[in-house]
Amino acid sequence: MPQLSRVAEVGQTIVFCGLSFSGRKALISAILEVSASIPQSLEIMWRGDYLYLIQNLVIKDFKIRYRNMSLGVLWSLLNPLVMMGVLTFIFTRVWPQPAIPHFPLFVLCGMVPYNFFTVAWLTGTTSIVDNAPLIKRVPLPREVVTITAVLSCCIHLAVQIVLLLSIAILSGKGFNVQWFWLPAMWTLEIIFVCGLAMMSSAVNVFVRDMRYVVESANLVLFWLVPVFYSSDRIDKRYVPILDVNPVAALVISLRKILLNAEPPAAATLLKLTAVSLTFFVAGLIVFRRMKPSFYEHI
Repeated sequence: MPQLSRVAEVGQTIVFCGLSFSGRKALISAILEVSASIPQSLEIMWRGDYLYLIQNLVIKDFKIRYRNMSLGVLWSLLNPLVMMGVLTFIFTRVWPQPAIPHFPLFVLCGMVPYNFFTVAWLTGTTSIVDNAPLIKRVPLPREVVTITAVLSCCIHLAVQIVLLLSIAILSGKGFNVQWFWLPAMWTLEIIFVCGLAMMSSAVNVFVRDMRYVVESANLVLFWLVPVFYSSDRIDKRYVPILDVNPVAALVISLRKILLNAEPPAAATLLKLTAVSLTFFVAGLIVFRRMKPSFYEHI
């Protein structure tokens, strides 16, 4: 490496100059420069097993999240159930809305995608800073850290999907052939969150306020996504906006599949695919442009 050549040159200078003050200063500067470049060089040379790395990082995140908790993963069931009960009580008893059949299932179709998105985006945003010691000591692709932070949330998502499908069956909406659309819909949502998280995690390294921006955005999103109201009541002028909002598109598609036994609209599916892939590629580009400076700021 050019930096090692520089160290050698400085060493030769010190031999001839007899460890002068300027020589010591130059040596220290060269060593610091080499040490800062080593993590990036090692990352470029990394040829490990990606699957093994992702598996271990996901397990690590999962264990840390539920460390010292009594209920553990059961919280993934309790949170949506509590929100479903509260919203059902408010909008069917306290402030009755136009009759929506199977309202608990209707609400859960909105809560599960929203919960996953908010938790995964926030977890991905703080992933680089939270794993600073690992990133500094272990030569691994830094994109993987953010992606595995999102994938670790898929464990909770799987539990909540089981709950969602169970409520659908208990509500009299049994299995139908349209359920085969569910894996594709959720995959597109995960791809979208990974891209968004790579963008925000890269920015968060330099601007630590980013996590609070994400939390505020998630709060606003709760009202912009039809979680507890029907998309049919939205003004037609704003329907195209919902179609390019991956979270809203997933909520609407889930209701079509589980409540109406209908496939997702072709236009919605195409827009969801385009937006998800665009955000993933954009997030990857932004992340790779910014990551050379990570070591100096984490």
